[in-house]
Amino acid sequence: MASFDTSGIDEIITEMKKLGKLVGPTADRMLCAGAEEVKKAWKSAAEKHGLRDTGDMISSIGFSKKPKGSDSLRTIDIYPQGKDRKGKRNAEKAFILHYGTKHIKATHWVDDAHDAATAPVKEAMETQFNKMLEGKG
Repeated sequence: MASFDTSGIDEIITEMKKLGKLVGPTADRMLCAGAEEVKKAWKSAAEKHGLRDTGDMISSIGFSKKPKGSDSLRTIDIYPQGKDRKGKRNAEKAFILHYGTKHIKATHWVDDAHDAATAPVKEAMETQFNKMLEGKG
């Protein structure tokens, strides 16, 4: 009869459980670090496209510091928050400036922001993950 020796596996399982406990908070830190880079890119793209009038929309670009969702899928929404000083929703202005209307030319500034954010987001998220692996995060 064949036998199977499990010596050493218990230690691996224990280490994997420890890693699993760290992954949740690390994933949230990774998301927040990436979101910060996307926020910077959105603000930069809006400026580059000349979308500043009062600056209310640009300064309102942000995200919740706490990711939402289940353990298997965590998300952070990044967009212009709230209303400007005239009571107009900043997200609505961003949408119109991105897609345009019959009277306003589309700028697709959000697409430009996302393209510009790709590398910085990857780097920021990798940095957070590496901190966790090194026991610093």
